[in-house]
Amino acid sequence: MDWTLEVVVVPVGDLDRSIAFYRDQVGFELDHDTVNEHMHVAQLTPRGSGCSIVIGNLPSQNAMAPGSLHGVQLVVADAEAARAELIGRGVDAGPITVFSEQDGGTFFGFADPDGNTWAVQQIRARADRPLIPHDARQRFGAEQEA
Repeated sequence: MDWTLEVVVVPVGDLDRSIAFYRDQVGFELDHDTVNEHMHVAQLTPRGSGCSIVIGNLPSQNAMAPGSLHGVQLVVADAEAARAELIGRGVDAGPITVFSEQDGGTFFGFADPDGNTWAVQQIRARADRPLIPHDARQRFGAEQEA
């Protein structure tokens, strides 16, 4: 049986501010932003990822204090380029640290406006071997539009 991790709840204090941060500064795609009399929930997905984040005000999302999520890890093929992109969008990204010369040993981090922290790991192999093949992403996008 396959088990896939598809959503991580990120506890935030201000949904609109967080949507703007993750969409406009970090570059996640806004999948949906649902507001009704019972809730305000948004789902955002990093480009190339099969896992999304969800922010909102449902009871399960309010179980953690804003800013209490630490160390969620993103993976990129080029840490320097990713860090430069974030800095260019106004994100206070930390310095790049090389723990090992092996692929996967290079990291940097950043925090969202509430203090949730993210680790960004460089795995150069992702440039040639993404977890989700590019053609599959294109097919999925075409199915969504149909």
